[in-house]
Amino acid sequence: MFDLNTWEEIYLTIKQHKLRTILTAFGVAWGIFMLVILMGAGKALRNGVEHQFRDDAINSLWVWPGTTSKPHDGLPIGRRVNLTNSDYSKIRDHYDEAEYVTARFYLSGEYTISYKKKSSSFYVRSVHPDHKYLENTIMTSGRFLNNRDIEEKRKVAVIGKLVKEGLFEKDENPIGEIINLKGINYKVIGTFEDTGHDREMMHIYIPISTAQLAYNGKDEIDQLMFTIGDMSTKDAKALEDRLVKDLARKHNFDPEDKQAVYIRNGIEQYENVKSLFFWIKAFVWFVGIGSIIAGIVGVSNIMLIVVKERTREIGIRKALGATPGSIVGIILKEAFVITGVSGYLGLLAGTGLLFGINQLIEKNNIDLGFFRNPEVEISVAIGATIVLIISGLLSGLVPSIRAARINPIEAIRYE
Repeated sequence: MFDLNTWEEIYLTIKQHKLRTILTAFGVAWGIFMLVILMGAGKALRNGVEHQFRDDAINSLWVWPGTTSKPHDGLPIGRRVNLTNSDYSKIRDHYDEAEYVTARFYLSGEYTISYKKKSSSFYVRSVHPDHKYLENTIMTSGRFLNNRDIEEKRKVAVIGKLVKEGLFEKDENPIGEIINLKGINYKVIGTFEDTGHDREMMHIYIPISTAQLAYNGKDEIDQLMFTIGDMSTKDAKALEDRLVKDLARKHNFDPEDKQAVYIRNGIEQYENVKSLFFWIKAFVWFVGIGSIIAGIVGVSNIMLIVVKERTREIGIRKALGATPGSIVGIILKEAFVITGVSGYLGLLAGTGLLFGINQLIEKNNIDLGFFRNPEVEISVAIGATIVLIISGLLSGLVPSIRAARINPIEAIRYE
């Protein structure tokens, strides 16, 4: 039941001790504010890292050749491991776990690409058709490379969004047009966008077989990549070990030689990152809750002082028939008002600051790398609100119990 007199009394009590109330409330508000800011920063860091993972398929293994660092079967160290088309074929044909398989043959650095009177420097990748699944390539027009392009060593190219903007007019359709790459003409068969950085859209894809033939690659490849479906981290690690042993057997190096080949296990990396963020989140909550508890202790101490100051008043109330429940109620309500209002203001300040930072970043198109879209999740806001309610009740619990136990006669005599 709503008692207006009780709330007027609480208001007058707070008004009579403005400075004390403000300082106490600030402690609670600061605790909630810091919790929100830390959670927002943690979320921004997570968003940034997950955005980096968006560029490539997470469920994938990436293989690079290296140089041996251990002797093996009488062979010296320092030997270069050269991957070939047969390594690609073995994974494609004999690894049932492999879904999409592609290799890369590097055309190092930027290449000057020309179209009619325009020319500019872009990156060139020679790949297999499945490459679009490894890089999460989004086709916007035309098509990606296919198996016939590989088999017939066709001179065709798929260009990124920024390549199109750099070589073609705004309303010009590049499909079917001829671009020149290092003295060789290629027919544009598609355009794409990429979920990664803008640099990814500065690439041109050509068939790997064409590049090997045209640029003296023979049958060597510089990188192997393939997706592995929904395998667990444990199974992905076992597959990685099997792959190393197969490559070691074929290319004559020690399977324990960590520098002979390098393998990036996307699933394992992602799980490690998830584990890291779990501990970061736990640390943020630990610091935030610690700040809130400090504020609660401050409110509780102030309420003890309030009870001590109002000992005579409480004694008179009890002598006139006030129940222990009513005494407990008024102390709890006063504590709840201080923590609730101040905590809510801290929550608003924190979310407001994060919103302002977000707007500033978006408006000015600022790239902060791994710090992306600082925000507060709904669950966090609800959790903070629940913490506020519990905090308000806990901070006044001990003082209210003490007030309820006051002896009326001794309280009236209290000076």
